[in-house]
Amino acid sequence: MLSPTLLTLFVLFTFTLYPPSTTAQPVLDMYGEPAQNGGTFYILPVIRGSGGGIDQAATGNETCPLSVVQTRNEVSKGKPVTITSPAKTLFIPQGRVSVGFIAVPTCASTPSTWTVVEGLSEASAVKITGYDNTLRGGFIIEKGSSIDYSYKLSFCASDTSVCQPIGTSSDGLGNKPLVLTDTNTFEFVLQKVSSSSSSACIASA
Repeated sequence: MLSPTLLTLFVLFTFTLYPPSTTAQPVLDMYGEPAQNGGTFYILPVIRGSGGGIDQAATGNETCPLSVVQTRNEVSKGKPVTITSPAKTLFIPQGRVSVGFIAVPTCASTPSTWTVVEGLSEASAVKITGYDNTLRGGFIIEKGSSIDYSYKLSFCASDTSVCQPIGTSSDGLGNKPLVLTDTNTFEFVLQKVSSSSSSACIASA
């Protein structure tokens, strides 16, 4: 659980950098601890029985795994991601974030972050860096409604004030690509990745 001391530190950090009217709450991991800004996590589904964690895969006509998907492997945690807030705070506040896998295949561009690509057969989909027709904008992380410590991502395009939730679709092979959708919103919990696990993932990429 989030201790009073840690909560006080978070509030002090946040209010130092934001106006008092800002009500940014800390993002908590699955154990109720504040998620470190720039930390590495597994993104795991709240609802079990319909797939595993967030991974990367080749969908459609891709020859390189550029798609961000929920893996079909129920016991897989997926691949670790780094989540970073532009806020100069120790912990991640709810709001705008940058997300990226800590390791990407050699056929992908580096550095690699999550983007949204339009004009695809699977609708506007979440991809890693490598497409030209990416939408300008960014992701936000918000509290989910399923359970304590659950969250959801939305994408906010630069040319509109509307933010659209991130949900799942199907690639016909069992994986569930992440897409912009008003249905099937993907709610998740964050599991902190140990430093040894992170090193192993980078070595195997």
